[in-house]
Parts: sequence; structure tokens; C-alpha cells
Amino acid sequence: MAGRINDDDVKAVRDAVPIDAVVSEYLQLRNAGGGNLKGLCPFHEEKSPSFQVSPSKGLFHCFGCQEGGDTIAFVMKIDHLSFSETVERLAAKAGITLRYEEGGYNPSHQRGERIRLIEAHQAAAEFYVRALESPEAEIGRTFLAERGFDQDAAAHFRVGYSPAGWDHLTRYLRGKGFSDKELITSGLSQDGRRGPIDRFRGRLMWPISDTAGDIVGFGARKLRDDDNGPKYLNTPETPIYKKSQVLYGIDLAKKDIAKASRAVVVEGYTDVMACHLAGVTTAIATCGTAFGNDHIKILRRLLMDNGSARVIFTFDGDSAGQKAALRAFEDDQKFAAETYIAIAPDGMDPCDLRLVKGDDAVRDLVEPRTPLFEFALRQIVGRYDLETPAGRAAALDEAAAVVAKIKTSSVQREVAVQLAGLVGILDQEFVVRRVAQLAHWARNKGGDQGDRGGRGGSQGRGPRGGTPQQTAPAPAFSGPALNLRSPAHRTERELLKLALQRPALVSPAFDAYGVDEFTAPPYAAVRRCIEEAGGAEQGIADDRAYLGAVLDAAPDNTVRSLVTELAVEVFIGKTIDETYAGVQLVHVRLRAVDRRIADVQSSLTRLGSNVAPHELAAAQSEVWVLQQYAQNLRVHGAAAL
Repeated sequence: MAGRINDDDVKAVRDAVPIDAVVSEYLQLRNAGGGNLKGLCPFHEEKSPSFQVSPSKGLFHCFGCQEGGDTIAFVMKIDHLSFSETVERLAAKAGITLRYEEGGYNPSHQRGERIRLIEAHQAAAEFYVRALESPEAEIGRTFLAERGFDQDAAAHFRVGYSPAGWDHLTRYLRGKGFSDKELITSGLSQDGRRGPIDRFRGRLMWPISDTAGDIVGFGARKLRDDDNGPKYLNTPETPIYKKSQVLYGIDLAKKDIAKASRAVVVEGYTDVMACHLAGVTTAIATCGTAFGNDHIKILRRLLMDNGSARVIFTFDGDSAGQKAALRAFEDDQKFAAETYIAIAPDGMDPCDLRLVKGDDAVRDLVEPRTPLFEFALRQIVGRYDLETPAGRAAALDEAAAVVAKIKTSSVQREVAVQLAGLVGILDQEFVVRRVAQLAHWARNKGGDQGDRGGRGGSQGRGPRGGTPQQTAPAPAFSGPALNLRSPAHRTERELLKLALQRPALVSPAFDAYGVDEFTAPPYAAVRRCIEEAGGAEQGIADDRAYLGAVLDAAPDNTVRSLVTELAVEVFIGKTIDETYAGVQLVHVRLRAVDRRIADVQSSLTRLGSNVAPHELAAAQSEVWVLQQYAQNLRVHGAAAL
């Protein structure tokens, strides 16, 4: 895999690709005043535009759904890409060659190789699609028709056919200018006695795309009895194809998965086709491997860790399908989504179900019914004789260890109570205590230090936009909600907007302000981010790098969203100059001084005659100094800071 992209190159990409140009590819923008642009938000339904873009800052923010960030963040969200995938795509648009760290390879060569391999796969897909129309491919067309897929369905999913000869595709791609080395590396060809030959011959072909829609591999289904190969043959591991990191149909399903907060995981290519044609357009499948960690990461990016999200597994009802369900349950806690299992009557897969009972039956199948944890526990408990004390004890031991892995204590308790009923133990509290004890032991052994914040908890994202962290971040702030009718909150907001948008007007005075001078907890959190980014003075030389550092310092998405909001919001005043900035600086400082005076006087009043003489003198001296400072601020304004 690629190493970490060089920070300077990431900055160069941010600076080189205007955010308004990128956003305009997805929605119409018009003037919003103050140098900003506005349009209808692509991330939530709205009738009037609340989505704003600041070309000068390189940021966007939606005042309706609170999504915000820079160009990279926008492309990541709208196209459901990882951080590195997004930077590489934008770099290609800007003509920037990326440098990689810790990768162990020549990045310019690697990147050029990826483009060539993807181009080879695209050419191969077109070749296979045309070959499906040939007389030789009649057997493939019959296979599809017998499963309910007509010509339009094959075209929609770009299903093709690989001719039965030794090197039809190899010769075709050579004619397109691809070298033998590229063909071998791509996995489309393999070494033969006299040179490269086609890897796939006489098979029905399904192209496998990544989340960006680039074809990176193929799945090939055996059609003839004299084919001695496996029933399904997939592309081998290549620089662009990792079977544990791809999901068939993800390019077609990703937008609907994100929109509906729901994904349906099926077992095969024809099952994905059947689901989509039946109206279940969130269906995807693994490619010759079990559903695992990397697949979860892909879905989490699409589902956005929404607490109302659903993942439905449709495994076959046979023993292999049950084992697959149990493997999926082992990773269940890595989802923020709720997970369910759906098994069709008579053990039919979605493709057979659609063929026998129609589209309605497929749509009905994937309606969430049985939670995955319940199915898994029933499978475990079902292996024991519950009529005997020994059988019940053995069933409890195995199942309790599974329940103990549930991170959220309330959910863990609820499932433990259900387990007591499944095993037939009347003392529910005994089972609850047993599960809690196993969970405690696992934590003490360091066996489970993951997210203890719960299934629906906030999942943090690193500043580079990479893999979601497994530990829920501590809340960035607590306290009463913002009240913009409050003069104090309005002034603090204006001052933070100045510090983010016009730092030269408030520096260096702003950087001497303490976090406690901001009475609204959310604003105090933003002030802390600015402090950790080196202060507002950093924004005078390079405002984009400064804003990036402030965003990187945000502890969670809530604070990050508030930063982008303040960075693009227009000011209340009509003339934004040093005088306006000075008024905001003075008002925030003056209120902080007045609060301190009130606190000291209140303490003296509560203590009364119990205060020691030296403490009384010190307090009175502090009050006098603060009162003089407050008077100077009122008379001289910003000059007294």
C-alpha cells in the first residue's frame, strides 16, 4: 500500500484546486455576498440555500446540516472516498505529482502504474461486454436469462464474456499499447509457455469497481463442464485489487447507502443484480472472501456512523451461511449501525428468491427483523442440550463470552437478559453479573480497550481524514446551548470570526485572551483550537495553512463544524476594520473583567467576617486594580488592552 502523502504536497493540492470549482461540479452556486457563494446543500434536503462556500478561505459550510471543511473534506464526503484517494484524485486534476513517505516505493512510478492498470481494466471490460454479443457467448446469455437477467440488466452491470481461446484479450490489450509486464501485473494475463495468456477464458465476467467507480478487477463464473477451474475465479491480489478492500456493487450502491443510511450485504454477483433490479439499490457483496474489517471501514464511511443506520446480512440458510453470520457478528461492534440478518425461506439466495417469487419477495426479505446478535446467540445455544444443567452451563459459558464483547453497558445488560431466556436460566441477574464479570476481566487483561462510548456514540476522525478512530472522543464542550440573543455570545462570536477570517485585525491582542474569557462553551472550544494552532497571528502570513491547523486541532466533528461555520459566516457589521475589531476585543475583555470583579466580591460577601485580614486586603487590592482596568477600557477602548 501507499505510504503517507507528504504534508507539503497535501497543502499544494489544497491551494491548487479552487473549492468553488470543485463544488460547482456538483451544484449550482450563486453570489451570497461578502465574497462567498451559496447553493442548495448536496448533503441534506432543503428548499432554500444554506450551503456556503468561501473561495478565499478554501472552505465550505452548511448552516442547515452543519457539514463543513475544505476541498478535500467535500470530495471525501460527496464521493465517499478516503483521504488519500481524494488527494490523489485532486492531484491528478491539478497536475501535481505526489510524494509519499514510509511507502518504500517510487511514488511517481507507482501512481503512473495505477493509472495504467485501471486503463487496462477499463479496456478489458469493454472487450468482455462486446464479446458477450458473440455466438460463442450464447451459453453466457442463456445463463443470465435463466436467472432472470435480460440484455438491459447485463448492460447496466456491464456483465461480459471472456472468449475461450488462449490469448484473445492479451492480444487485444497489446494492440492498445499495454506491455506484457502491465498485463501480468494487472492480473488480466498470466504467464504461459510462450508468453502471456488470458487469465479468464470461457467465463461470464463481472467488473469489480472501487468506491470511485474505477474498475480494479473481475469476477469470473464457470459456464462449461470441461472447465476444470473453480466455480468462481477472481482477479488475484494486484497493486490496485485487494479482495479484502473491495465490495462488488459499491460504485452503484454508495449514494443510496449514504442517503438511506442502510446497506444490504449479499453473497454473490447475481444476488447484487437481483436486489438492485428488485429495487434494493443498497445491495453489495464481498468478492471471494469473508466480510471483514476493511469492508466495515468502507461501509462506515458511507453510513457516517449514523446511530439510525442499518446493515442487513442476507446469508444462505445452510451451515456455511450460518458460519458466515457468526464471523460477521465477531466484527459487529465495529459498526455504529445496527446489524441484522435476513435468511430467505427454503434457504434461497436473493437471486433464486426473485426468480421464484418475484421482486416483492426480495424487498420483503431485506426488511430488518432479526438482530445479528440474537441470531448468533441462538446458533451458539442451539449446539447444547439445554435439558441438562451441564448443557445450560456450557451454553452460558460460550454465549456469555460473546455478549461480554458488547461495549455499551445498557445494550450488554439487555442482551444478557435475553441470553438468560434463551438458555433457560430464571435468575436473570446471575447471567447479567456473569457477563459483566467476563467483560471486566477482558478489560483488565487489555483484551478490549476499544470504544466504550456505545454503538451510537460519536466516532472521531483523525486530522488527516483517515480511518475513523475506535475510541469515542471526550465531549469537546459542555454547558448551555448558544444563545445568539445574548450580547455576550454575539460579541464572542464576532471576535472568533475575526480571528479566523481577518486575523490581522485582532492580532496580537487576541492571542493574549484566555479560553475562560469566552462564556459560551462551544466558543471556548474554538478558542482552544486557535491556541493549539499557534494563535491568530499565524493566520497573517498564510491564512489557509492557519485555518487547516485550527481544523486539525478540533477534538471532534462538532467543534470542526463550528470552526468552518465561523470561518465562512458574514460579519454583523457593515465596515470590518480595526475600529470594528477593537470594539469586539474590548467588549469581550470588559465582560471578563466585570465577571472577575463580581466573583471576588461575591466570595467576600459569602465569607463575611471569617476572611483573614491578609486575604481581605489581597482581594480588595485585586478588585481595585480590575476596576481601574475596566474604567480604562471604557474610556480608551482598544488602546487600553
